[in-house]
Amino acid sequence: MSKQVLPIVDADAACCAPLACEPLSESEAAELAPLFKAIADPVRLRLLSLIACHEGGETCVCDLTAAFDLTPPTISHHLKVLKQAGLIDSERRGTWVYYWINPAVLARMSALIGPASPALAGTG
Repeated sequence: MSKQVLPIVDADAACCAPLACEPLSESEAAELAPLFKAIADPVRLRLLSLIACHEGGETCVCDLTAAFDLTPPTISHHLKVLKQAGLIDSERRGTWVYYWINPAVLARMSALIGPASPALAGTG
């Protein structure tokens, strides 16, 4: 199995217009695709949700592993993918690692897929 290195997305980069307003450029699509690829896995999507919803805005890896019927190395792999994409960050505190959401990256993704204007929000 080949290993893929995901580029860390610059959260401070100017966000592109919502998809409903104008097409993405080739470079914008190439920069944003790893973010969506990282959350396109049910385990990673659930991990992201568990971290984001945790009281205090961060959670210990011990709480995350307990929520799944998966081995700790598998959970670590999924957390690594989310971190490489820039969706989460972490800090080791003693024996445990604590994770939190990178709100700027999530805001950028939300802006991209969210409605461009209130008028578009009701169409579909």
